[in-house]
Amino acid sequence: MKISDVKKLAFAMPLTSPSYPKSEFRFINREFFVITYETDIEALRLVVPEPLEVTDPIVKFEFIRMPDSSGFGDYTESGQVIPIKFKGKSGSYVHAMYLDDVSPIVAGREIWGFPKKYATPSLSIDVDTLLGKLRYNSVDVAIGTMGYKYTNLDQEKLLKAILKEPNYLLKIIPNCNGKDIDICQLNRYFVKDVTLKGAWTGPASLELFNHALAPVSSLPVKRVISGSHFIADLTLGFADTVYDYLKG
Repeated sequence: MKISDVKKLAFAMPLTSPSYPKSEFRFINREFFVITYETDIEALRLVVPEPLEVTDPIVKFEFIRMPDSSGFGDYTESGQVIPIKFKGKSGSYVHAMYLDDVSPIVAGREIWGFPKKYATPSLSIDVDTLLGKLRYNSVDVAIGTMGYKYTNLDQEKLLKAILKEPNYLLKIIPNCNGKDIDICQLNRYFVKDVTLKGAWTGPASLELFNHALAPVSSLPVKRVISGSHFIADLTLGFADTVYDYLKG
C-alpha cells in the first residue's frame, strides 16, 4: 500500500477494517432511565476538570438501552453525568460510561472522547418496576429502580432541555512513547434531530457499590432527587474543541 493510499483510507483503526463507520450515528427507540441525586460537592470538584465549574452537588446516573443504533447495533450503556457551567452557561460533563459493545466504546473514545469502559449494564421491566443494573465483570456496582410509567412528564420541556444543553468530554490520546500525551482536549457536543416518543417520572431509588475499577460510589448518594424515563429517536452530533490543555 502506497503512502498516498494510507492517507486516503486512514479514518480509524484498524486501517483496512475500521471498528466503526464514517458516518453520523442515529439512534432509534433509545430508552433512558435517569436518576438525579445529591452527592458530596467536594467529591465532584475532585473529578470535574477546569475550566468547567461545579456549582451544585448533583449527579445524574443513567441507564440507556440502544436497540437500534446505526453503525453500533444493539447495546446498553450506564454511567454518571455531572451538571456544570462553562463560561457561565449550563451544561453536562460526562464523567464515566460503561457499556457492552466494543464498536461504540472505540468510536466514543477515539472521535469524541467519551470515557467508556467495557462492562455489563442492563435496563428492563421487573413487573411494575423499571430496573437498571450495572455489573462490572461479576460484581454489581449500581442498581436503580423507578415505578414504571408512574406519571407523565412534560415532554415539551424535556425536549427543549435535551436539544439546548451542551455536553462536555475530556478527550485524551497518549503518545506512542508511553509517557507523553498527543491530545488532551475539552470537547463539546449536542444531540440533534430528536423525536420524543414518551416520558415519565415516578418514585426512584439508587444504590451504588464499591469497586476498584468501576468507582461509581466515589460520588455517593446522599439523596435521590428524581427519576425520569423517556424514549426518543436522536442523532449524536459530532463535537468541537472548546479548550486545548496542551496549548492552554
